[in-house]
Amino acid sequence: MVERVIIMGAAGRDFHNFNIYFKENPRYRVLAFTAAQIPHIENRQYPPALAGPGYPEGIPIYSEERLTALIREHKIDLVAFSYSDVSHETVMHKASAVMAAGADFILIGATYTMLTSERPVVSVCAVRTGCGKSQTTRKVAQILQKRGNRVVVVRHPMPYGDLLKQVVQRFSTYSDFEAHRCTLEEREEYEPLVDMGVVVYAGVDYRAILASAEKEADILVWDGGNNDTPFFKPDIHIVLLDPHRAGHELRYYPGETNLIMADVAVINKVDTAEPEKVLQVKANIKRHAPNAAIVTARSPFLINQPQRITGKRVLVVEDGPTLTHGGMVHGAGYLAAVLHHAASIVDPRPYAAGTIEKAFREYPHMGRVLPAMGYSLQQIQDLQETINRTPCDLVLFATPIQLTKILTLNKEALRIRYEYEDHETPTLETVLTVLMDRSQFGKTKP
Repeated sequence: MVERVIIMGAAGRDFHNFNIYFKENPRYRVLAFTAAQIPHIENRQYPPALAGPGYPEGIPIYSEERLTALIREHKIDLVAFSYSDVSHETVMHKASAVMAAGADFILIGATYTMLTSERPVVSVCAVRTGCGKSQTTRKVAQILQKRGNRVVVVRHPMPYGDLLKQVVQRFSTYSDFEAHRCTLEEREEYEPLVDMGVVVYAGVDYRAILASAEKEADILVWDGGNNDTPFFKPDIHIVLLDPHRAGHELRYYPGETNLIMADVAVINKVDTAEPEKVLQVKANIKRHAPNAAIVTARSPFLINQPQRITGKRVLVVEDGPTLTHGGMVHGAGYLAAVLHHAASIVDPRPYAAGTIEKAFREYPHMGRVLPAMGYSLQQIQDLQETINRTPCDLVLFATPIQLTKILTLNKEALRIRYEYEDHETPTLETVLTVLMDRSQFGKTKP
C-alpha cells in the first residue's frame, strides 16, 4: 500500500531528502512540501523536470501554516520533518500536531541521505546557526591547498528562486553571482571563498553537483548550512560549537547529531565567552563525543580605522540567519561597537521597513541590531530603506560581504570582518593533518 507523504522543509534539506529517499521509492507518494524559516519560498512548485516521471504535474509547496489542514484534506499517512536548527521541544510540538491530525511523523537518519564521493570529503558543520562555519571552511580550504590539493567547496543548498535554473550552480567569478541572481545570503557564503580562488558548488540536485565537483577536485569540503548534517558522507567531520549558547549543542535538531558524529569539535569564540561556559561546552563534548579531538578557536574582529566608531551613534548590521532562526540577540558588530566606545547603538526597530519590520515581529528576541536579510529584491530594498531611515552617524556592517557594493546608502559605513584563528594547541591544522594522514588522503604532493 503506497503511503501518502508531506515533506516539511525550508527549501534545501527537504528537496535533498525527496531526491535521495522518496523520489524513486515505490512505497511513497509525496503530495506536497511545506515551507518555513525562509520568507517567500512557499506558493511555488517543485517542477516536474526535477520531481521525475512519477510526478508529471510536479509537487506543490505550501506554507507550513497549512500543514494540519493538508494532512486531513489529502489523508496523509506520513510527514517527514526535513529542515534544521529547531529546538528538540519545537520538533516534538510539530510531531504532536501531525499525529493529532492523523499522520505518522518521522525524522530521516542522517546517513540515509548521505552520498558517497569518489574523492575524500571534509565536512564543516555546527550545532547551531552562527557558530562560525564560514570562516572555518575557509581555514580548512587554506590548510588543504597548502598541502598541494585542488579544493572544491560544496555548499548546503539555498535554492530560493527558480528551481529549474538552480539544479547545479558553479561559482568561480563575481559574474556567476549575477548570472545565478544570488540572494544576499548566498553571496555572503560564496564571495569570500571565490576571493580565495576556491570553486563553489550548490543547487538542488546533489547527485549531479557531486559528479561535477569531483571532476575538478582532489578533496571536497562540505560547507554546512544552519546546523544540518552533511549531504555527502564525510571522511573527517568537523563540528563548530558556540559557548555563547552553551548547552544548545544538546537541545537543537539536528545539531546534537552533528556533535555525536564529530571527529573534530571546534569550540569557537572562546575569547569573548565566559570561561565557565567554555568549560560547560567542553564537558558536553567529552561526554557525548568522547572520541572527538577538541580544538579551541576565536574569531577576532578585523577593522580598518576602528577609531571611526568612537563617540558615534552607530547602527549595527549583523548576519541575518544568525540573528533570526539562529537565536542570537547580537553578534560581532555589537561587541565591536561596545569595545570601541560608540556613543550609542541605535535601535533600528522603529525605522524598520516592510519585510524587515516583519522579521522583527517574527523574531522578537533580536536586540538593537539590524539583520542583513536579502532573500528577495524587495527585502534588499527594505533593508536599504531601513538603514537610510535610521538616524545614526555610522553604519557598522558585521557581514561576510561588503554590502555597500549592493546597497545605496545616505550615511557613512564601516565593515567588520572576522576570520578563524586558533586559540591554543592543538591547532586545527595539526588535528586535521593527523586525521588526514591516518586516513591516507590529502597528503602533500611531490
